[in-house]
Amino acid sequence: MRLKKLMILLMSAVLVFGSTPLAALAEDNGGDKPDAENTSGKYSAKDEAIYGNLDAGGALQDMYVVNTFHVTEPGAIVDHGNYTDVRNLSNLNEIEQTGDNKVRFQAEGEEFYYQGDLDNRPLPWNIDITYLLDGEEVAPDELAGKSGSLEIQIATSANENVDPVFFKNYLLQISLTLDPTKADDIQAPDGTKATSGKNTQLSFTVMPEKEEEFVVSANVTDFEMDPIDISAAPYSMSIEDPDLGGMKSNMQSLSDAISEINQGVGDLNSGISDLSSGASDLSSGSSDYLSGINELDQSSGQLVNGSASIRDALNQVNEAVQGGVPDAPDLSELEALPGGIRDLASRLRESADGLDKLKENYNNANGSLKDAINSIPDYQIDQETINAIKDQLREQGGNGANQDQTKEQSENGANQGQTKEQSENSAKQEKVLDQLFETYQAAQNAKGTYQEVKKAFGSVEGTLSDVSSGIREMADKAESTASKVEKGLQSMDQMGALKDLQNGLSSLASEYQSFHSGLVEYTDGVSSLASSYEDLDAGIQELANGTSSLNSGASELKNGTEELQDKTNDLPGDMQSEVDKMMDEYDASDFEPQSFVSDKNKKVDVVQFVLQTESIEVEEPETTEDTSNEEEKGFWGRLMDLFR
Repeated sequence: MRLKKLMILLMSAVLVFGSTPLAALAEDNGGDKPDAENTSGKYSAKDEAIYGNLDAGGALQDMYVVNTFHVTEPGAIVDHGNYTDVRNLSNLNEIEQTGDNKVRFQAEGEEFYYQGDLDNRPLPWNIDITYLLDGEEVAPDELAGKSGSLEIQIATSANENVDPVFFKNYLLQISLTLDPTKADDIQAPDGTKATSGKNTQLSFTVMPEKEEEFVVSANVTDFEMDPIDISAAPYSMSIEDPDLGGMKSNMQSLSDAISEINQGVGDLNSGISDLSSGASDLSSGSSDYLSGINELDQSSGQLVNGSASIRDALNQVNEAVQGGVPDAPDLSELEALPGGIRDLASRLRESADGLDKLKENYNNANGSLKDAINSIPDYQIDQETINAIKDQLREQGGNGANQDQTKEQSENGANQGQTKEQSENSAKQEKVLDQLFETYQAAQNAKGTYQEVKKAFGSVEGTLSDVSSGIREMADKAESTASKVEKGLQSMDQMGALKDLQNGLSSLASEYQSFHSGLVEYTDGVSSLASSYEDLDAGIQELANGTSSLNSGASELKNGTEELQDKTNDLPGDMQSEVDKMMDEYDASDFEPQSFVSDKNKKVDVVQFVLQTESIEVEEPETTEDTSNEEEKGFWGRLMDLFR
């Protein structure tokens, strides 16, 4: 308070005593240098300090600029600016302002200051301050003296109507002060809290090219708040290059591990490709075999029916011939019998040919099945191996996120996108590995099943050969019988020929009955085999489909690991590049200051903004004071009261 009174006294003394002598001194100096006004002054740099008053909501009310010139040679200097008013802050000399936005003044000494008022000049930032009391928005002029739960929202964004050079290169500092007696439980998630005397000061920072929104919350009583201070200056920060030696070593280890995983997945993919090819051949051979078995099964009914017809015909002929001995028939009626027997022999040979064809198809199908089964690799893969690969994948996905990063890397998200992608790839690869192991187990089960039924498959060929040979033997006997019958009819009398015929037909009918019984048993076996093999073929087809999907998944896994290896091949170099890029973003050494007032102003060194909002305070009631004594005291009495 003592210092404040002293300053008021000095200012009053200057006002009272200084006008005439200073004016005279100015005239004397002008007299010593009659050409001073015509001499051009020089300055090394110019600074601009822009002061703005905002309302409590952040809207600009008025603005002025304090221009500082670092004078190297006194004389006349011309500045530029569309000011509504200008004031000399260095001396009492007048400043000339022309209609072309030129400001002329006479600079003396090393520093020269003048103020220029700006009207309707927007700021480079939009500043919006919102107040919520108990969840409801409240106008600032209605907030003073209120109590409740208060939330202050401060939002900043780029003003598109102003040159973006300031928004892109300037750092905003926002600070507000709260009285603990009027606000408690103060929360500012994105701010820095500090103690300033008995008050709590909250500070927020807006980086260049960023649009931010900050929130302050508190429980208030009879609320009042000092002005919110907002300053802006070119961003500048000295950051030493971080030591990445240890991190680079870890990243190289991770890169090498990923390369090894890719190599292992490549070998796995090659084996699965062979497995898929073998399963495909197995599927094709099994389908051919199933078709042949089904075809044989379907033709078995016709074969049995045809054989039954032949059997019945032989029995009828035999019965007719055996029963006809008392009344010997005319041998001319028996002349057609050799042809019928030969027709039977022909049908038997056709059946034998069909069985030979079936045996050939069966052999081809069985060979394909055998080759396909044998092509399934004998790799021994257990769950422990799969779990080890999963652990490597999880380590690969999490390694990047576990590395220590500088604060700047965290704020800028360096390597985070890559770490997320690695985690997603690891999860996907683990799923494919589970599918690979399931298909591997199914393939080994199919191979084991085949080994168990291989003998049964092999015995079919012999059975078909035996049946075919038996049918051909029956055909030969039928041919022989037909020849005997025919010869007997030609060389014997009716009774003797009939007797031979009876014996031959009886023997043929008896032997054919045995053959027919064996044929029925064979066709029943074929039907049972066809029915059983359908289940086996369904399993083989499922195996082929599974190995095909497995092959696709393995190829996809291989592509993923190759892509991952390509992207992580030079992790240390990529990390160094990202850090260098981040450091370049914080390097403002190439920024050249630009005048806010006019682009015609040169040699601009420092341009900074100092903004302040209105305070929120309860209006004091007006009081009427007795001024009679003040008037009686006069000026000197009032001046001396300042020191009492």
